[in-house]
Amino acid sequence: MKAIVLLSGGLDSRLAIQVMREQEVELEAVNFFTIFCTCTAKTKSCAEAVSAAQDLGVPLRVFDATGDLMKAVENPRFGYGRAVNPCLDCRVIMLRRTARYMRERGASFIVTGDVLGERPMSQRREALGIIERAAGLEGLILRPLSARLLPPTIPERKGWVKRERLLDIQGRSRRRQMELARELDVNDYPCPAGGCRLTEKGFAKKVVDLIKHGMWNPGQAATLKIGRHFRLGPEIKVILGRNEGENSLLPGLGKPGDVVLEPADLPGPTALVTGSPTPEDTALAARLVASYTTYRQDEYSIRIVSGRDGMTIEARDLPENKLNELRI
Repeated sequence: MKAIVLLSGGLDSRLAIQVMREQEVELEAVNFFTIFCTCTAKTKSCAEAVSAAQDLGVPLRVFDATGDLMKAVENPRFGYGRAVNPCLDCRVIMLRRTARYMRERGASFIVTGDVLGERPMSQRREALGIIERAAGLEGLILRPLSARLLPPTIPERKGWVKRERLLDIQGRSRRRQMELARELDVNDYPCPAGGCRLTEKGFAKKVVDLIKHGMWNPGQAATLKIGRHFRLGPEIKVILGRNEGENSLLPGLGKPGDVVLEPADLPGPTALVTGSPTPEDTALAARLVASYTTYRQDEYSIRIVSGRDGMTIEARDLPENKLNELRI
């Protein structure tokens, strides 16, 4: 039999592949990336998934789920997790696309590394059922690490795989997975960690701000990983670089009408002012730059390096209460 496996690159999905291989199931892997992934490499794929596919000798296909996930963030069918993470919707998006790929590749079912109860939102028993039904895949998703704790799937009922050779792992402890990794010679797997910025409460505030102001689009969303964010008006935003790397990136993110600022003679942040700012907006953004320069003084010279090239603004820093008022 042939199956498509969802491969994140973490320990659970690696083990799921090895368990299925012991049952002589032919496997192809899929991985999904979005601009919110914390593991996305420059090649637009999860580096861990690419590494795992190479280590395990499994063909890998990578899909971009950014557009569909952004729609779900704005209007989640199954609600949010602890921040603005629509985890159930996200899982449904991935499984629906995997189902199409399964049919394209002539495979018969889908394999995941889900462990019952490991993730509080998407791996509850009830949630697993909701996801299957919403994806139109009832009985076709085999979770080999927890299969014996769940109703038999079509692959089990039809004898394509032997249920007694599947596992009954559950809960958040990874002890059994690590023991199994030693048995199956699965090495160099990553430590468990969050992989999605949408689960971060600070990041969520920036997402909500974009949605509120009608700016929820891939270009704006891509800037959320960079810098400190401030709202000056319904259409005017300022992003301040937090380090040299971010300072070098910000000018390249600007659009026609945006303004870039930097300190003229002191170390400090580069600022990208988006939304066609007025001179008054630019002057206030210059005060934000002044507030985060490395050395404290009474007044600062802030250079406009794009938008109105060559001009310099003399600016004082802002009091803390004003910074808090503008900070997103």
